[in-house]
Amino acid sequence: MTSKTERRGIYVDQAALLCKKGCGFFGNSAWGGLCSQCHREINQKSRAKQIEEDYALAERLQREEEAAYAGNNQGAQSGSSSTRVGKPEEKRSSQKSRTVSTGKKFFHTFAKTPLGRDVSVPSQPAPTTSISKQPVVESDQASKQFIDFLKPMQKPGREIFTQCHAFVHSVAYKKDLGAEDLSESVQDFYQNLADRLHSVFKGSPERVEAVMDEVEKYITLQLYEQSFCPESTDDEVKDLAIQKRIRALHWVTVEMLCAPVKEENPAVSDSLDKAITDIIEMDSRHVPRDKLGYVTRCSKHIFSAIKRSKREAASADDFLPVLIYVVLRANPPRLQSNIQYITRFCNPRRLMSGEDGYYFTNLCCAIAFIEKLDAQSLNLTPEEFELYMSDQASPERPQPSGISFPSSSSSQSGPRMGRLENDLIDWGDGVEAPVQDVLGGLQLDSSAPSTSAIDSDNVDSEGLPPPLQPQVFAGQLR
Repeated sequence: MTSKTERRGIYVDQAALLCKKGCGFFGNSAWGGLCSQCHREINQKSRAKQIEEDYALAERLQREEEAAYAGNNQGAQSGSSSTRVGKPEEKRSSQKSRTVSTGKKFFHTFAKTPLGRDVSVPSQPAPTTSISKQPVVESDQASKQFIDFLKPMQKPGREIFTQCHAFVHSVAYKKDLGAEDLSESVQDFYQNLADRLHSVFKGSPERVEAVMDEVEKYITLQLYEQSFCPESTDDEVKDLAIQKRIRALHWVTVEMLCAPVKEENPAVSDSLDKAITDIIEMDSRHVPRDKLGYVTRCSKHIFSAIKRSKREAASADDFLPVLIYVVLRANPPRLQSNIQYITRFCNPRRLMSGEDGYYFTNLCCAIAFIEKLDAQSLNLTPEEFELYMSDQASPERPQPSGISFPSSSSSQSGPRMGRLENDLIDWGDGVEAPVQDVLGGLQLDSSAPSTSAIDSDNVDSEGLPPPLQPQVFAGQLR
């Protein structure tokens, strides 16, 4: 790696993590740098405007069709031949009129019933639903835990469960609902239910938050197969792309990222390993809040590693480079799908503020940096960067600070090595003489050992008891 007089590490302005509209909440790259609240408001205004435009278009088409139909009726009265021609025209015009009227009715109904408020249970079940794909044990367990949680609330608890149960079934039967529409529907339901809970549990925001956490768990577990990495999105393509990108960057070191951690320290290495384990474990959870919890645990281990390396409190500027390094080391499975799942279906208040929101926003920034990492951001020349990316060369990794090797350029290494060699020779000579003296004083018997007469004929066996006295065999050997 080329040595430079000034190293430029990875840095992000903390103000850039906040919502672009200046509301003070954390923004998200998936929402164009906005927080969930501002993004939702803008999205709803855009939807309302689109509905109005579609409604106006439907009315204009209907007026044109009605005018054309009236003109055809006047022409049909001129003669029988015209009548025969007019009937097909009347039929086609009537069909178009009914089509326009149906479209008008659809837009009118859609304008009155926004996504997330349709909680009616269908009268006839669909042949297949996403709920049938859910593991039965996990879904049943989630329902039982949710009911047990709501029981002490009595009537409000029954109403909450009824609303959530109806909403889940209403969404599950909408097989053509896209990922963004499904997310909008779930977020609308969160918002509407939270507003009602604040009126029920006045002066107890902690209780409202606890209920909303359980609501999120119940809904997302029931709709997991439908909501995680749906086929209507390109989440899987993004997963493969970021996985391939991280594999190509396997050679990146902490020195290149200017990450203030000392991996040779066992305590630091242990904290980094725990952070890597947690970011990988995120994929095994099905509830957005639980996935987000592993992001928070990973981040806390990173701050612990920085603190042990610097022997002082870690700063926000130190955190992002180490987080990038941990993601590169871990290469978490389905990373983009997990990020999108949390973004779409997590309780928005959790992402807008607090430590969970801060750590998640930094993780999104880390992924964005990984996608754009270049030679300049790693303090390399373009030639070095291309060599490393193509696996034609590997960067030299520095030796741990606790281990030193003799260098030929050192002015003192030669005399010291010479003195050490002479000391070893003198020590060997001093030990050899006493050993020879000891060996010379030993009386060694070099005569051959006496043989045993156990098989001789003249063995004195009279002193042996009868069972042990030898017997002469008089038989014949075959």
